[in-house]
Parts: sequence; structure tokens; C-alpha cells
Amino acid sequence: MSQGEFQAQNPYAQFGSLAIEAPAEARLAFIRKTYIHLAAAIYAFVAIEFLLFSVGAEQWIMPMMVGSRYSWLIVLGAFMAVSWIANKWALSDTSVGMQYAGLFLYTLAEAVIFLPLLAMAKGQVMNVSGLQDVPIIAAAGVTTLIVFGGLTAVVFFTRKDFSFLAGFLGLGMMGAIALIVIGTLFGFAAPGIWFSWLLVMLACGYILYYTSNILHHYRTTQHVAAALALFASVALLFYYILMLFLSSRD
Repeated sequence: MSQGEFQAQNPYAQFGSLAIEAPAEARLAFIRKTYIHLAAAIYAFVAIEFLLFSVGAEQWIMPMMVGSRYSWLIVLGAFMAVSWIANKWALSDTSVGMQYAGLFLYTLAEAVIFLPLLAMAKGQVMNVSGLQDVPIIAAAGVTTLIVFGGLTAVVFFTRKDFSFLAGFLGLGMMGAIALIVIGTLFGFAAPGIWFSWLLVMLACGYILYYTSNILHHYRTTQHVAAALALFASVALLFYYILMLFLSSRD
């Protein structure tokens, strides 16, 4: 059977097969590309943050983001909308350029929404295992990478499919968003340190879920979408670990 006849009988063949069903070489290439793109997204995030702080963007962006009770809700709503668009673009089967546009759009959105928290943490230090005056952002970043590496190793060594977590993670995220919205609308006290711990656990669940999806459910041509999903999980983990460190210091 010619390649044209095969694609005619299998309309999705041109977009790649599931990684778990692909030959070992194709599967390894997909995994390698996914983590290269994840690293690129993290480096781009750091570069965008550096650029924003170097031009003093936090001085005029932050008042718009946290200037009133409702401004942060508007920012979160806009972030969720942008995230949906970026993910849709990254999952495009017809345009590689659209996939990369989705990954860049999401990275940019994360950089903007992190701005207030990083501005608060900038210059702050903490003691870590006997070390004094460790920059709190660096400590949170290293902790995030260690946790991410450990969870990734669990999935790759066990090869377990964590797709059963989807429902629990969805409910957990909806509950977290509901708490934020209700607290903001009705002026409740901001969620305490327990909330940050819950979100850290939720982020860990997402890392397990998306990492196992890389082995079991993504197609070999979906490395950009897979990298975006992992980057979103790592960003969520980093955000709330940084929140925990700031709260612990206070």
C-alpha cells in the first residue's frame, strides 16, 4: 500500500500516531522535542520577566492588575480566555506556526500574570538548610525543578497512566477558582497558607497527569501542545511554592 493510499484510509495518519504505539525511535524523538520546547518556554518566560522588570513595567502594569477588588478578577478572566486560545492554537493539526504562536502566547500571558508576585518577592531572602540570605525567587525555582523532576521520574519509571486524575483535577481547579472569585466578590479574607498547599498538590497532580499523557495519549506530532501543558503545570507549581515561601517568611 502506498503512503497516499494509507493516508486516504487513515485520515489522521498524516498527523502522527499515539506515542505509545509509535516505533521506539519516533517515541523518543517526540519526548525529546517535548522537553526541549518546555525548556525553551521556561527560558522565554525568564527572558520576558527580565525585560519587563528592566523597563519598569511593574510600575504601570501592577496598578491596573491589582488596583481594585475586581481588577484581579478581570485579569484572571482574561488569563483564562487567553489560555484557552493558546491551547487551541497549540493543538492545531494544520499549522505548525499556529502551534508555536499558541505556546508563545501562553508564555507571555504567564509572564504578565506572574508580575505582581515576582515584584513582591524581588529582593526578598530566606534561610534554607543553614544557608542564609538565599534569594526567595531562586529558592522557589530550585524547589520547583526538584519536585518536577521527581514527579517526572515517577511517571517514566512506573509508566503508569494517570489519566484517571482528570476528573479530580478538574474539580479541584474549579473549586480553587470558585474560592478566589467568592472571596474577592464578598470581601472574604484571602485564602491562607493551606490554600497554597492545596494548589501545590493540585499542580503536582497536573504534572503527573500531563507527563503520563506524553507517554500514553499524545500523538508524536503534538510536542508543542504537550510542552504547553507541562509548562502550565510547572508555572502553577512555581507560583504557589513562591507564595508558600513568602507566607512562611512573613
